[in-house]
Formats: sequence, structure tokens, C-alpha cells
Amino acid sequence: MLDPVIARYATRDILRFFRADAAYTIPATCTRLQEAGHFYAIRLPANNVLREKISYRLTRPVGRPSLTKVKRFYEDFDYQAASWDKERRVIAKIECHPGELFPRVGFIVTILPMESDWVVRFKNQCGTAERHIKEGKYTFRWTRLSCPRFRDNEVRLQLHALAYNLATLLRCIELPVEMADWSSTSLQLKLIKIGARVVRHARAITLQLAEVAVTGPMVCAILVAIRRLRAPPPCA
Repeated sequence: MLDPVIARYATRDILRFFRADAAYTIPATCTRLQEAGHFYAIRLPANNVLREKISYRLTRPVGRPSLTKVKRFYEDFDYQAASWDKERRVIAKIECHPGELFPRVGFIVTILPMESDWVVRFKNQCGTAERHIKEGKYTFRWTRLSCPRFRDNEVRLQLHALAYNLATLLRCIELPVEMADWSSTSLQLKLIKIGARVVRHARAITLQLAEVAVTGPMVCAILVAIRRLRAPPPCA
């Protein structure tokens, strides 16, 4: 699965990074990425050996625990699992949350030369991609690929991806302040799938919308922002 992706970027003069969850923590993946010149940061499943290396961090910190702040520590060490052919760098993140008796612990295997906190932040950014995938699955239902032919399902998935990109474009325009932090699901339920009534008069047609979540000025501001996306008229 990784080989086509690696081949796609092999000739490009760029830095190549790879981050993934614990399912990819196998020696073949790490070796293949390192041979291709990719930097990687992959979550490592916890075990007793890893916990033993940071055992002195797993006790309650000295002093009165904070009621609001999270205490965060990082440990950096070399580790070799039974199935690995050599030692690799492992970073442990330990977090002590207010009101919790035991700390939260996570491990990452990496060849990145950066500081431990930078590597952890880099690895955590994959949550942004996972959030986009989750939005596509639950907002646009792009996993409903029930056609009997693979080509038909491919077209359906591309249409779902196009719909998601259009929704992302809507989020990127100058939305009202009240809607700046709305997700694609909120935009779909509160703006697009909103109840409306069409009233026909002799000389005009009136569209009546419920102002439960989106007010009249907000709708006007959205329409103005969409109108700005139009290409300028060609010069005569």
C-alpha cells in the first residue's frame, strides 16, 4: 500500500514525512520508509518494557496537584522490540491531568532528529486528517459504495469528495463571526438542510427561513461572500 505513495514522491526534491497510528508499527514499514528517505513518527503500543523505562515518571508528581493545569513530561530513549532488527528512537509523553489518579502515557517510534515535544506535536497533527475523514464519512456518507462494479463505486466516491471540497470552500469564505468555527456537519444541518417556505405573490417570490440557527443578516452575508467568488466579467 505504501509503495505507490513512495514512488509518487520519489523524484520530487522535498522533505518527506510519514505519520501513522500503532497498526503501522512493524519493522517492514519502518525499514521501507527509511530506505526511501522518509522521516516517520508512528505510535507505538505500550507494553511492560516501555513502562519500565519511564517507571519513575508514572508516580504522582511531588507537591500539591494543580486544579487547572496539565503537567506534561517527555522522555527520549532507544528501544528494540523482539521483532526489530535494531534499536530505534522512542519518545514517551506523560501527562498528569487534574483530578486523575494515574498519568496518561503514549509512545512514538521515530527517526526525526527534532526535540521530543516537536515530534509529539507533529504526530498529533494526524488527528486533523482523521477529523476530515470523519466529516466525510458522517456528513457526506462517502462510505456508501454499494454499486456492484468497482468503477461505479469509484465515480460515487469522487462525487462525494467533490461535495466535501465544495463544503470546505464554503467554510473558507468570509463567513459571519457566529459561524466561523462551524464544522461541515453544522453547516449542513443548520444552513443547507434548513426548513423553508416559498410564498408566491403576483410580482415576487418570497423565501421564508426559520431563524433558529441562522438569522437573516447571516444569510445575506453568506450570499454576498458567495457572490464575490464569481469571476469578473470579461473585458469588452
